[in-house]
Amino acid sequence: MAATWIDLLDPTMDELREKAPRELEETAMAQMLAPPQHEDEPRPTLQGHGDYVFGVFLVAVSVPEDDSVYYQEIDMVLTHDTLLTVRKTPAKGKPACDVDAVKNAAKPTDSAGLLAYRLLDEIAERYLDLVDSLDDEIDELEDTVDTQPATVTRTRVSALRHDLLHIRRTLSPMRDSVRRVIDGTVEVEQGPQVFPRSVEVAFNAAYDKFLRASDGLDLARDLLGGVRDYSLAKIANDQNDVTKRLTVIASLLLVPTFIVGLYGQNFTDIPELRWRFGYGYVWGLIVVTTALQLWYYRRKHWI
Repeated sequence: MAATWIDLLDPTMDELREKAPRELEETAMAQMLAPPQHEDEPRPTLQGHGDYVFGVFLVAVSVPEDDSVYYQEIDMVLTHDTLLTVRKTPAKGKPACDVDAVKNAAKPTDSAGLLAYRLLDEIAERYLDLVDSLDDEIDELEDTVDTQPATVTRTRVSALRHDLLHIRRTLSPMRDSVRRVIDGTVEVEQGPQVFPRSVEVAFNAAYDKFLRASDGLDLARDLLGGVRDYSLAKIANDQNDVTKRLTVIASLLLVPTFIVGLYGQNFTDIPELRWRFGYGYVWGLIVVTTALQLWYYRRKHWI
């Protein structure tokens, strides 16, 4: 049976009541009209309510130009013949996600459940693109670890880690919601089914994409951990190099300090003090011992 897709962007209460397929519960109305409080909230869900199914989903959008990720909330109400979606414009004036491409790709004979599947499949595809974008940023960060300051690397690693955590907070509940559709646990209590068996089978494709995105997040987390460990190892190696250079300098100065201290003692009977070439002899001894130390250190590859 063909279904109607009604899409609203930041509707008022009157617009929502006029376009809604039936009288919604007050909690659902409040949820669909409430502005987003945080960038990655509310928690996505999909639940049956009497004769309709209510869902909340978050679309993640990556902005490579400023290395940021923002989220747009999309609420939906499904009956057996209608899909109502309410899109909320993200904070800070960022553009809202456009669903026209998904609507245009839908078939005239699609049911409301299939329309919901097409929308969720597009959301899952966006998360796959987001994970690929994060992988590219991690690879780029890994390539610059050796050339950029450690503070820059540490700041970027921290920002990427927070992005991964936020994405997981939104991705996991959406994956679980799709899984409940496949298991047949999300359905209306009255009237015709919204998710018949054919639609549940179609949801497998969306679930597979969410699953791949979750696996990609795990891999990205491991890659980011590798970059962090490499950065820490580089810092430790740099500190070791500095310590080694300081140790070599201290060792080179040790023998000359001993020689100068030896002939600088307050004794009157030091034979070398009466030598005509005693001063040159001490300088020659210092130069020779220093050169021998340098030769030995280089032979041992210590410097």
